[in-house]
Amino acid sequence: MIAPVKVVLAGAQGHGQHHLRNLRRLTGLGVVELAGICDLRPVEVDFAAPPQSSDLGELVEKTGAEITIVCTPIHTHADLAVTALRAGSHVLLEKPPAATPEAHRRIAEAAARTGRACQVGFQSLGSAAVPALRELIANGTLGKVRGIGGAGAWVRPAAYFTRSPWAGRRRLDDVDVVDGALTNPFAHAVATALALADGPIARIETELYHAFPIESDDTSCVRIRLADGLVITIAVTLCAKERHEPYLVVHGERGTATLVYTEDRLTVELADGSRTTTVYERTDLLENLADHVRTGADLLVPLPATETFTQVLDAVRLAPEPVPIPERHQVVERDAAGEVVGRLLPGVAELTARSARELTLYSELGAPWTRVELLVAGEPVAAYDWRPDLPATDSPRPYLHHVRTRGGVEVTEVRPPDHVHHLGVGVAISDLGGANFWGGRTYVKDRGPTWLDDHGTQRHVAFSRLADDGFTEHLEWIGPGGRPMAREERTVAARPVGDAWALDFAFTLTNLTGAPLTVQSSATKGRPGAGYGGFFWRAPGTSTARTTLPGDERAVHGSRGRWVAMSGTTPQGRDWTLIFVQADGDPWFVRVAEYPGVGQALAWDAPLVVKTTLTRRVVTIVADGRLDEEEVSALAADVRL
Repeated sequence: MIAPVKVVLAGAQGHGQHHLRNLRRLTGLGVVELAGICDLRPVEVDFAAPPQSSDLGELVEKTGAEITIVCTPIHTHADLAVTALRAGSHVLLEKPPAATPEAHRRIAEAAARTGRACQVGFQSLGSAAVPALRELIANGTLGKVRGIGGAGAWVRPAAYFTRSPWAGRRRLDDVDVVDGALTNPFAHAVATALALADGPIARIETELYHAFPIESDDTSCVRIRLADGLVITIAVTLCAKERHEPYLVVHGERGTATLVYTEDRLTVELADGSRTTTVYERTDLLENLADHVRTGADLLVPLPATETFTQVLDAVRLAPEPVPIPERHQVVERDAAGEVVGRLLPGVAELTARSARELTLYSELGAPWTRVELLVAGEPVAAYDWRPDLPATDSPRPYLHHVRTRGGVEVTEVRPPDHVHHLGVGVAISDLGGANFWGGRTYVKDRGPTWLDDHGTQRHVAFSRLADDGFTEHLEWIGPGGRPMAREERTVAARPVGDAWALDFAFTLTNLTGAPLTVQSSATKGRPGAGYGGFFWRAPGTSTARTTLPGDERAVHGSRGRWVAMSGTTPQGRDWTLIFVQADGDPWFVRVAEYPGVGQALAWDAPLVVKTTLTRRVVTIVADGRLDEEEVSALAADVRL
């Protein structure tokens, strides 16, 4: 008779209770013996009397445990798994296996050195439906497969994110946690989809959002492109009205196969009209590990098989912080005392289903909460593209576009034919420490405009505030070769001004280079009048009858007055006026005849050296009609800076 395998459970609270129930079942079958519990608090056990300790290594050695179940917070997995392996125990490691690739490697190295096994607790991969579906793909039943889509829509109350200190966190005490919808509750969707495909990952795209006031994502999607061209898209949410069982759908030329992995149910629908549904058996992963220990049976989910999942988790970890979803897009549920107990996103379950069908991301499906907009009196007046898909030669950067008057006249232009690197309203500097954050060619002394491999990127990091009337954004200015050069805090606000409205745009650049950071322009290199760099507004080139105040282009270009104004007429005959107001005394860079654009000239005729920080603010009044100098002056005078 084979003796039961001695097991220690590390982490018996929360999901650890599931493992206790399974240990009770397997103890009754004579498969395992609960040899000990490692936890910070005493745990009641009704089927055994194991010793309990908070020292895992000592407990494993004292009990002679052959298997340790690690069911603790994500960021503790690596340390505890390595401890158990070094103490001589095999490990069943709860998913996700680790919070970083480095932590994943630490576990793998410890397993290799000790000769002990590490199985990862992706329960869905214990289902016989997975190899069955792999066989359908391999034998051509579905035809050539173009992609795998996944969808999951669950309900979680507000209390779900306060159940533990690490819940809903991306990091805790500067340690990566990476708790989020894709990496924890719906990690099985990602891992199972990856188990159906072979080959390395070529690219990972993420979109992370949160309706709850948490640090991590509760609504998110990912698109994984494999080196062979196969696409995997997973869209999930914890903000659905009701629970929908998560599933994967394999799209082939001859049909589809849908796996509801929580139920081990596989449905195959072929182009000839045939439809079959099969429910498969599932092998418990602890039983499988015990069988491996006693007989050498193959592991169902060995640690190396989860490396691609950890790659996806790392893409989520390194992605910009999740974007808050404004409350106007939510249904907020409250209890009798007025406390928020839940948050729902109307229509989100159908969005996840569409993503699985169409292999698309939330933003591509037009989900309203994927757009960042500014509203004045409840009406949109501008959009903000915080993740632009632009060529490197444009010096990619977030920007405001579709900026319009309250009467609906659009007053910005993006990528116009005359200067494709002009991007609505934003911050652009032609030479910051030798890097081109303006786009296009770089002016070189004695050579003129020259194409150089010197373009930088402004990378969105996070919104620390996002509301209908504005936002505060954090960005990184990354130079050629990935060198961090500056950190920016950008604050944008919209407010009504009579029949017009004001766009308040402020930014602070913090030097990260450890040395003085120099702002230059084409003018400082020998091209007179081309001192552009800083806040910049590109108006529509299709506008006619363009004029400026308080004088013509020659008068205002290079002037240092508190304000300048520009007016134009659309092809439809509608007039508009923009009034730019500043408090810093920078020269104004103004173009009217060649193209309509107004901005700061931080380095008008001499370089500007930034030792620590640079702060600037411009308020722009956006008005319908062609205002005269008296009207412009009065509106500008009312701007408080």
